[in-house]
Amino acid sequence: MDQSVRDILIENSDSIVEQWLSVMNENKEDHYTAISNDLFEITNREFVNTIFANINGDKTARIFEEFSERVINLGWPLGYITDGLGAYRRVAIDFVINSENSIDAKYNTNVACQVDEWVGPIIRHLVNSYTGNWENIVSLQRVALQELSAPLIPVIDQITVMPLIGTIDTERAKLIMENLLEGVIRHNAAVVLIDITGVPVVDTMVAHHIIQAAEAVRLIGSTCILVGIRPEIAQTIVTLGIDLSKFSTKSSLRKGFLAALEITNRKIVDLKEPEESIGKIIDSLGKE
Repeated sequence: MDQSVRDILIENSDSIVEQWLSVMNENKEDHYTAISNDLFEITNREFVNTIFANINGDKTARIFEEFSERVINLGWPLGYITDGLGAYRRVAIDFVINSENSIDAKYNTNVACQVDEWVGPIIRHLVNSYTGNWENIVSLQRVALQELSAPLIPVIDQITVMPLIGTIDTERAKLIMENLLEGVIRHNAAVVLIDITGVPVVDTMVAHHIIQAAEAVRLIGSTCILVGIRPEIAQTIVTLGIDLSKFSTKSSLRKGFLAALEITNRKIVDLKEPEESIGKIIDSLGKE
């Protein structure tokens, strides 16, 4: 950037910033009405400091990254950055031209080019930082969702439950298979209950994935019970001609758990004696 243009921008930074903030406040009325005025002003101040850090030769790469990360954490779109830099470009060019009272088209074009040479790299750096941070956050969220999409929960010794919610596609089916096999080994599970109560649709593909998972569990020495089969899902399975005869099915998780207890040679015992039995014991003691 030409030294004279740089000097004008630095020496009059306060005036330029005020004009830019005024433009940004006008944009807020159109696009960012849900954001509080205080938060918007604080972020704008940080934004303009990021812009001037570039012209002052500060460690801008880290500053760009920190600012873009803040914008993402606030949930603001990339448009906030691009609109803000576009507004700053216009304000800076107009201020330099007006300060020189220039009517020379060649000079005005040169000023615009000088400012573009300054603002252009800032746009690229900030957009790249925003994109990189966003992709990183999305990647972390994807991993977290994958961990929650097919959890295997140990209920009691040898019995585990995998509750499934939402649609099941090929990628998720692969994750279900992996979690099932790893979990069965890790928890030493003899019975796995796959609960599809929260699965809205069971078509041929979904049934195929579930059958594969159940067969894989059987091959490593465990039993799989499919629970949560609602009437409409049962009707769909029959209509599609899907064969689920290779493994046990139950209508509810409760019934599936009772079946799992039976498979592992256990049962639920009510420890509370009925009142009639207690009465008979008292009567027998009285007779003695």
